[in-house]
Formats: sequence, structure tokens, C-alpha cells
Amino acid sequence: MNRHDRNARLAGSLYLLVVLVAPYRLLYVPNVLFVDGNAAATAANIAEHETLFRLGIAGDLFTGTISVLLALALYRLLSGVDRKLATVMVALGVWDTPFYFFNALNDAAALTLAHGAGFLAAFNEPQRDALAMLFLHLHGQFVVFAETFWGLWLIPLALLMYRSGFLPRLLGVWLFFNGLAYMAQSIAGVLLPSFEDTLSNIAFPLQFGEVAFMLWLLVMGARRGFRRTPTSPANA
Repeated sequence: MNRHDRNARLAGSLYLLVVLVAPYRLLYVPNVLFVDGNAAATAANIAEHETLFRLGIAGDLFTGTISVLLALALYRLLSGVDRKLATVMVALGVWDTPFYFFNALNDAAALTLAHGAGFLAAFNEPQRDALAMLFLHLHGQFVVFAETFWGLWLIPLALLMYRSGFLPRLLGVWLFFNGLAYMAQSIAGVLLPSFEDTLSNIAFPLQFGEVAFMLWLLVMGARRGFRRTPTSPANA
């Protein structure tokens, strides 16, 4: 196994961790615990299933940390294609990490309110439940904002793949549109929230680009032969 293969499989392994862990808080916890439009039932579920909810907090912290390592691993793999573009990729790729950590704080606040700690005695139970729901709503809004950076960092990554000579161009194209889909969803979430679900359904197939890329890195590694050399030399 050559150096590019080792770097590719390391990046693929880190990507796999993100793909496996991130959906837990993003999808599973809301589907199991949150009751749309019912703050009291949602707060009761969080208090009753505290461990499940805390695992969601841990999942956000873990995903935010692994995201930094993933960006650095991909830089190591692709910096020889174009160092400046790879630096842009890393700079954009690490920006979603603060969103994960801020969202862990939002969830910690929601959990504290759901339990009704003694220092919250100034608030009655319906007020605490409403505040807990507010922090959960802020969590969702941070996800919408983070989608901008989920998309932005995929653009330079896709260009690096396309130029690399050791990764398939088709995956680079797919990843490029994956990035555009994330950014479109973020814009819709801010400007046209009523259209967000419809756009998500349209964009859903494009968002398998990251999964396909991750599987390629894990299974195939970085193989020469797609082109002899990158389309442009690496920047000094």
C-alpha cells in the first residue's frame, strides 16, 4: 500500500465516523424525543430519556472534533494537487466545528430546563418547557447555518478530486453538486423556510456524494490511472 493509499484510507475512516455518528443527534434524537408543537411533551421526553439525549450532546462534540481531523487528513492527501486550494478546503472545513460545539451548549441548556434545576424556581414549568423548546429550535437553526459551510468546503474538495489524477472525476462532479445542494438548503432555511422540506427532498440524491466519496476512499483508496498527472501542478 503506497502513501496515497494510506492517506486515502485514513481520511475514509475518519469520514466514516462522521457519517455514522452525526445523524444520531441530527435525525434519531429529534425523531424519538421531540414532539412537534408540544413543548411539555418534548421536555418530559428529554427528562425521561436523559441518557439518550446526552449521547446526542456527546455525538455533536465527537463529530465536531473528528471534522477537524478529517479536514487535515484530506489536506495531507490532496495538498500535492494544489496546496492553496487544499488550504482553502481546510479553512472552510473546520468552520462547522464551532457550530457543533455551540449546539452542544444549546442542548445542555435544554436538558437543564427539562430537569427544572433549583435555581430555575423563578420560572414555572410551562415557562421552562417553552425555554427548553427555544434552545432546541436554536439547535435546528445552527444546523441550517452550518449547512453553508458543509457545502462550501465541498467545492474546493471536489475541484481537488477532479484534478488529482488518483481519484475519479465523476465523484468530484457529484461532490461539487453535493456542496451546492447543502448551500441551497441553507439559503432556503433562512429565506424560504416553507420551501426547505421540498428542496431537501429534491437535493437528497445529490447528498449521497459524500457517502460515495467516503466508500471510495475506504475500499479503493487513491489509485493512479485515472490520468497520468494532475491537470495542474501543485502550488509551492
